[in-house]
Amino acid sequence: MEDGRETTAMREQKRKERQLDQWSYTIGDNALENTDDDIGLCGWILVLFSILLTLLTLPLSIWMCIKIVKEYERAIIFRLGRILRGGAKGPGLFFILPCTDSFINVDMRTITFDIPPQEVLTKDSVTVSVDGVVYYRVNNATLAVANITNADAATRLLAQTTLRNVLGTKNLSEILSDREEIAHSMQSSLDDATDDWGIKVERVEIKDVKLPLQLQRAMAAEAEATREARAKVIAAEGEMNASRALKEASLVIAESPSALQLRYLQTLNTIAAEKNSTIIFPLPIDIMQSFMKH
Repeated sequence: MEDGRETTAMREQKRKERQLDQWSYTIGDNALENTDDDIGLCGWILVLFSILLTLLTLPLSIWMCIKIVKEYERAIIFRLGRILRGGAKGPGLFFILPCTDSFINVDMRTITFDIPPQEVLTKDSVTVSVDGVVYYRVNNATLAVANITNADAATRLLAQTTLRNVLGTKNLSEILSDREEIAHSMQSSLDDATDDWGIKVERVEIKDVKLPLQLQRAMAAEAEATREARAKVIAAEGEMNASRALKEASLVIAESPSALQLRYLQTLNTIAAEKNSTIIFPLPIDIMQSFMKH
């Protein structure tokens, strides 16, 4: 428990440090995004020329200046190569300058993808094929555009390597029984690694674990042998209990000879209930004992 608490505390400390780094990075970005101070004299000349050109070509230029992003999208606007102050724009209507501005739309919806089957060597030297599914979304559109070339492809590759790394530290029995723990461990690792990319990994699930055919046969034979052994033990226990019951019944009948006659009548009743043509006439035990004496 102490090791687990220390690990949790270390993870929380790392997360806080990463958040501080991210905040400092954001502050630096805001300083760089201050176009009023950093675009320079030449940049201001180009911006003024673009505004003048837009005014001269009204109303045709208005169609090039007005842009609309959907509710689930955000737009990152670049002016002379720099991200505009204020970060992502949207949803709704915004304006750009046709000559100096460009923008990139970022989808903020949850994205799912399948992790291709990975051949993994477990801790106990068993080769298994495991696949899964990852749910993630863009949490910070500015970081997703500015910090990485292709966030989607990077997340897919990182999910594959993380799956192999996590499963390589597990035994086969742990992989088969602790899928939720493995998925949670993968989700935590991916979420920590993609924080700097502005991506939030929401959920990871292990879909299927495929074992080699020979291993499946060996495990099936082992399970069948275990079931047969258990069945034999149960049958032996039943025979032992039945023999004890018969012994007790014989002692009771030996104490009362009339009980054997009642048993004969009960057997005759049982046979007659089956609607067969067999008729049994029980003889008193006393008569048989008299013949045995002679």
